[in-house]
Amino acid sequence: MALDVLVVGGGGREHALVRSLKRCPGLGRLLVAPGNAGMAGDAELFRIDVEDTEALADLAEREGVDLTVVGPEAPLVAGIVDVFLSRGLTIFGPEREAALMEGSKSFAKDVMRAAGVPTGNAEYHNRYESALERVRERGAPVVVKADGLAAGKGVTVAQTLEEAEEALRECFLDKRFGSSGESVLLEECLEGEELSLLAIVSDNQVLPLAPAQDYKPIFDGGKGPNTGGMGSYSPVPSVSREMYDRIVETIIRPTVNELQRRGFHYRGVLYAGLMLTEHGPYVLEFNCRFGDPEAQALIPRLESDILDILWAAARGEEIPQEAEWSQGPCVAVVMASRGYPASSSRGDVVTGLDKVSSLPGVDVFHAGTQWKDGSLVTNGGRILAVTALGNNYAQARARSYEAVENIRFAGAQYRTDIGEKAEQLEKEGKV
Repeated sequence: MALDVLVVGGGGREHALVRSLKRCPGLGRLLVAPGNAGMAGDAELFRIDVEDTEALADLAEREGVDLTVVGPEAPLVAGIVDVFLSRGLTIFGPEREAALMEGSKSFAKDVMRAAGVPTGNAEYHNRYESALERVRERGAPVVVKADGLAAGKGVTVAQTLEEAEEALRECFLDKRFGSSGESVLLEECLEGEELSLLAIVSDNQVLPLAPAQDYKPIFDGGKGPNTGGMGSYSPVPSVSREMYDRIVETIIRPTVNELQRRGFHYRGVLYAGLMLTEHGPYVLEFNCRFGDPEAQALIPRLESDILDILWAAARGEEIPQEAEWSQGPCVAVVMASRGYPASSSRGDVVTGLDKVSSLPGVDVFHAGTQWKDGSLVTNGGRILAVTALGNNYAQARARSYEAVENIRFAGAQYRTDIGEKAEQLEKEGKV
């Protein structure tokens, strides 16, 4: 039976999912809401906001959709899965209460403590005065986290007291993150190498995906303010099989078991943002969906049938214990608009995509794009994720950056060091 699939979202992560689903032999119709300019040639687009959960359920019913796959976190936290399930519709993603793993950092900390998962010490504050007093008592460095959703921008790793105080002002006084910043976590600053490990969960079953590494700061060398993510690569050569198994057994599985103990039917992605410290892996955060841009580096490498996996997981059925991956790595470089992350320039004409369409191993996933007066223009902060597969890291990076250099729009920003460390380890024969 061919499955008609609806993908909810309009970013680079969803475009990567769409491209992967298109390759699946069991796919029927492919619908996306709302999508973006780059997806127009891949799927049927419906202009429905991702948080209009009732309208999305109406669409799924009207079009006879068999499976809905939710990309972004906002509709999951808003309860889209609960709405769909109440209508007897099959959907991939955790229910609203379980989505608090991303929607509330204090909730996630509580789950981690109960599960015995290693994570940094943190304090919860819902008043500016008490948070400020505590920051001044403990000093810097300290991590200030808005408790709710903040599009990846609500975390400040404050190296000085002044930076910590500014972060608190942004949350409590300036209301930069709205209701998401009405409470904060003050967390110890962990040191080490960051890592993303995503797993597809079907109730108590876990399919760990390949490790990936994300780059949050806007500028090379980890400088500048945090963003939603400026690039990623997979696999991560510094992560041994022993470390990978340790993360799965001491972090992913205990967390899934604790969620099940609390009565949740978790059928979606559990994403662990980790710090590999000298004392072992610690959780920085959990997310309840595919990472962006991690998905753009992971999904092109996936050789297993993603539709079969998502369909089974959404129904609580058996899923594979391991996925099949391409041998070569993938590097994804994000191109962002002028002013990002503080603001974004819209309406700048994007050119050069025709030049990169024939480059070997290269794929371009659209995020903030739209068509205007016959031209492709920017329409957001992160515009494109330019990805490339290669036989090794050097080749994947070279292909990705060759493509990036051929794409033009006014004020384009991108990092030049995505995957650089992996390429260096490769040159030193440590891969």
